[in-house]
Amino acid sequence: MMEENNTDQPIRLTQFSRGAGCGCKIAPNVLQEILKSNRAILPDSNLLVGNGNNDDAAVYDLGNGQALISTTDFFMPIVDDAREFGMIAAANSISDVYAMGGKPLVAVAILGWPVEKLPAALAQQVLEGAREICSKAGISLAGGHSIDTAEPMFGLAVTGIVAKENLKKNNTALEGDYLFITKAIGVGILATAQKRGVLETGHLPAMISQMTALNDIGAALGALAAVTAMTDVTGFGLLGHLIEMAEGAGLSAELYYDAIPVIEGAKGYLAQRIVPDATYRNWNSYSTKTGFEKGVNVMEAFNLLPDPQTNGGILFSVSADAVEEIKTLLSNNVLEQFVQPVGRFTSKTDKTVFVKITGN
Repeated sequence: MMEENNTDQPIRLTQFSRGAGCGCKIAPNVLQEILKSNRAILPDSNLLVGNGNNDDAAVYDLGNGQALISTTDFFMPIVDDAREFGMIAAANSISDVYAMGGKPLVAVAILGWPVEKLPAALAQQVLEGAREICSKAGISLAGGHSIDTAEPMFGLAVTGIVAKENLKKNNTALEGDYLFITKAIGVGILATAQKRGVLETGHLPAMISQMTALNDIGAALGALAAVTAMTDVTGFGLLGHLIEMAEGAGLSAELYYDAIPVIEGAKGYLAQRIVPDATYRNWNSYSTKTGFEKGVNVMEAFNLLPDPQTNGGILFSVSADAVEEIKTLLSNNVLEQFVQPVGRFTSKTDKTVFVKITGN
């Protein structure tokens, strides 16, 4: 029998899970331990992107100039509203296809639901939210699988396609390339504030809007040869995903702290010490690889840069001679607030990422 809700208050999904959104990710150093294997990798010349690097999706050569993109992503509720949870989870899952420079084709759902704790009608709303986002992406939610779980969880397995020449990886940046990001950071902080019941009403719409926005700009960026590497910012935060890009390319990166867009309200909640647990796990994995210029607010940066993002922005590198072209593309796609570079790749130094103030 399903437990009854004995109050007139609406059910808050975030109260039924330990984690939230991409903050559910296993810590980077623990994940590396899990992925270790002595088993020889089956040779497959058609597998263009697989377990050999930390990219966003697997990519398989179809032999006709096109490649298939395959990805899956799921997590526990990051918001209280069931439909919005479904929308966010779907947009986040589809993002991995865009982050490879591709276009989604079809999706199937992954649903875990505590049927004795939460009504089936809420799960139906989760799926409705996902269908809405899939429709915006121009694809069908064509099936899926569900199980009875202790905590609610939802996501999609998504198949996409990309012209091989437009495929973008996260480890192919070049020295001197500039870095751009297409969304503000800090949504993990706002989501934690909501989970604790202290999120101001005025901050909720922007949080939901950002996490449900499709990263379809990735397909347009993939078509540009000047875009050298690309990923999306999710559970490891801006810092973690930038470190993956830099290490994969054998480079270091300067990060312009004062140029990084931060979602409204995030710094105010930091002043109240509202920080996701995953931030600390991320920082423990990346602190020795990060340096700071004098003048950077290190304590604030410590809480912002590893903040886990859910359906965060596209983080990409571009050659210096194409910066103005990128600014025009972003402006034409209603992303004019993100036209300033947030960093630049450099030759390898003792720190993988050095956080500095623009112009210093």
